[in-house]
Amino acid sequence: MNTLTIFYDARCGLCSRFRRWMLDQAAYVHLDFMPYDSEHARKRCPDLPNLRADQEIVVMGDDGTLWQGAAAWVTCLWALREYREWSLRLASPSMQQIARRVVDWISNNRISLSHLLRLRSDDALRAQITEAACDNAACPVQT
Repeated sequence: MNTLTIFYDARCGLCSRFRRWMLDQAAYVHLDFMPYDSEHARKRCPDLPNLRADQEIVVMGDDGTLWQGAAAWVTCLWALREYREWSLRLASPSMQQIARRVVDWISNNRISLSHLLRLRSDDALRAQITEAACDNAACPVQT
């Protein structure tokens, strides 16, 4: 495997922060992040709307293999040099149930956690940058 495509919620601060954190890590494979609700994501993975990607992370390997929820998180850790050992531990039968519970809790509370931790989403940051550019008269003129 050479590439993992990670479908994430660009409107969620926690999801966006996780994306930025992963991109800062040394990885064994190329990491390609896509907002789950983008046209490009739907083209890459036509089944995405049926996978509850709005509720939990979905990861796709370059061979088309899909992981969701806890398995997707473990796959993300597997891709990172510093966290592969953790991924193997969490994938073991004795830890799978615990990983699933933790991931389910985080997924169900990600928006509240984003607000609590004051994490800004990619969409919010993009909007702020666009707004700041417009305040400085740098907005493109609509014709």
